[in-house]
Amino acid sequence: MLKRTIFYDQHEKKGAKLIDFGGFEMPVQYAGIKQEHHAVRERAGLFDVSHMGEFIVKGSEALNLIQKVTINDASKLEPGKAQYSAMCYENGGIVDDLLVYMIDENNYMLVVNGSNIEKDWDWVVSQNSMNAEIENRSEEIALLALQGPESVNILQKLTDTDVSGIKFYTFETGSVAGEKDVIISATGYTGEKGFELYIDTTKCDPVNIWNKLFEAGDEFGLEPAGLGARDTLRLEMGYALYGNDITKETNPLEARMGWLTKLDKGDFVGREALLKQKENGLERKLMGFVISEPRNVPRSGYEIVDESDNKIGFVTSGTQSISLDKGIGMGYISIGKAVQDETVYIQIRKKKVEAKVTAPPFYKK
Repeated sequence: MLKRTIFYDQHEKKGAKLIDFGGFEMPVQYAGIKQEHHAVRERAGLFDVSHMGEFIVKGSEALNLIQKVTINDASKLEPGKAQYSAMCYENGGIVDDLLVYMIDENNYMLVVNGSNIEKDWDWVVSQNSMNAEIENRSEEIALLALQGPESVNILQKLTDTDVSGIKFYTFETGSVAGEKDVIISATGYTGEKGFELYIDTTKCDPVNIWNKLFEAGDEFGLEPAGLGARDTLRLEMGYALYGNDITKETNPLEARMGWLTKLDKGDFVGREALLKQKENGLERKLMGFVISEPRNVPRSGYEIVDESDNKIGFVTSGTQSISLDKGIGMGYISIGKAVQDETVYIQIRKKKVEAKVTAPPFYKK
């Protein structure tokens, strides 16, 4: 039986095409991926991302637990700030990527991928030798992502919080559409200005916020957007997707997450394996690529080869970029070829198609 978010009836009313996504019945598209993609790039789109998981970590040992299970340095956070991070197994493989929010002193929220909630929860519980207070609130928290250049104008109509002052990776708590204690954050996944609204369903009516956002957004061309557009938008920015670009078989150093892997912060799960990997050097690296010939679309699992047909990697994510009208993708490429502007070839069915290696983002304003 698939789970449904609190906005399921709203998706049906708006004519969404629903699919199984990580055990949830979620909208993949409404009017169409292309239209929704352009709406977010040019105006605004509203995504239901309530399938994401939220764990509250509290008490005097909260920071110690977070420091143990995540690769970034959460001691650098202050109330109202968020941080992108990841959790690793002892061998350096990635458990999940996640966001760490510092609500206030000794009070944090971890936001994890929807398909990984149970696995991540079990992992955090297994590492909690210091007995921090932890609570899985994934079932009670609804999450909407309002994304696009008009998002400030739309949201400002519904709140007294100065949303233009919420910088990237910061958040405020305020009222939205009369519903109190909503976390308004700016940690988007589309490359556009936008906000995430964490709504506690035990205190608030999330459907009221959904409806009021569409009323407020009508004059700005707000459209509902599904997971299809979310994928094309994130891929144009080169943002990794768990299960595709990062998995338990990949580690943060090869996945271009070295910038957030703080090996000098003290001990954490996976640190020894990552130090060894750094010492030995990488064998492969997650890189972007752009297809040279039109109408050739790379897909996850396709082989990446060199001029002599030797396999040098594989595609992890690929699409036809809606903004650029070109085939783009990401994949793990042997370190000698994982170089900016290097020519590689994508094996698309029986055809070998030329591509240029590039560091994302592919789409730049």
